[in-house]
Amino acid sequence: MKPEEADVWPPKFWKFHLETQDPTVSVAFTDARRFGRVRLVDCPGESIRKHSPLVENGPDPVVDVDAFTVDFLKQKMRKRHVPIKALLLDQTVLSGIGNWVGDEVLYQAKMHPEQYCDDFGDEQITTLHKAIRYVCQLAVDKLGDSDEFPKDWMFHVRWGKGSKGAVSHLPSGEKLAFLTVGGRTSCYAPAIQKKTGRVVPGVKEEPLEYDEDKPKPKKVSNAKTKPKVEVEEDEKPRKRKNEVDEDEKPAKKGKVAVPKPKARANGVKAKEKAQAEPEVQPKIEPQVEDGRRRSGRVKKSS
Repeated sequence: MKPEEADVWPPKFWKFHLETQDPTVSVAFTDARRFGRVRLVDCPGESIRKHSPLVENGPDPVVDVDAFTVDFLKQKMRKRHVPIKALLLDQTVLSGIGNWVGDEVLYQAKMHPEQYCDDFGDEQITTLHKAIRYVCQLAVDKLGDSDEFPKDWMFHVRWGKGSKGAVSHLPSGEKLAFLTVGGRTSCYAPAIQKKTGRVVPGVKEEPLEYDEDKPKPKKVSNAKTKPKVEVEEDEKPRKRKNEVDEDEKPAKKGKVAVPKPKARANGVKAKEKAQAEPEVQPKIEPQVEDGRRRSGRVKKSS
């Protein structure tokens, strides 16, 4: 929140404003991204978690210390076959772990975010349980004030994906990268969070766009352009039959002149051939037999 907005009430992006009497309390629900929901439940405060939607959620790592044990976490991880990051974000398994908390927990536990949850050993699960308790409890103790978070947390440098001038490494020097699988994005340190088991196939690693050691890629136009290739004179393709070069085409003036196809050598039409060479009728000489002229037919006498 900016300093000039600190004294403004209700605060910016408020969606729900509640005031009570005796004692007088004013509460505002802010949601700039409009992801949240508000549900009013008529019940005593101590039984609020027995009503929907809280009743469907898993135990809270801070509040439900007795329920959230190492054995509970081990049981949940053994029964599922999903990436560990997806398991942490599932509110039916654990309450209150969002995207940045999940990334911080896995960084503190040195676990690869896309490794399957049922591929971790007992010692790794114990380490993960401690990391969850540590990150969640400290964030609550500091009331979510990120300026009070430890300086070596990934939280301070994980927000720069695709931003100009973003920090691409941890204070200790390890570079950061992003993984996207199943619609979930995870920030992690590959040098620290190494794979110790199976991971989701087809995972694509996306380094920070503005890496200090890597030049920024040039933008490519979406227009389809063909590369210009120099062709030697002897290598130019032959023209097809009846194909006319661009410089030989007639200029367009009204109608386009179309050249008439040449007559084939033996393709003269029958009519034209008849006119050129009129048919000559054979001449039959009259024959004379017995002193009489016949019209071309001779009758032999017996």
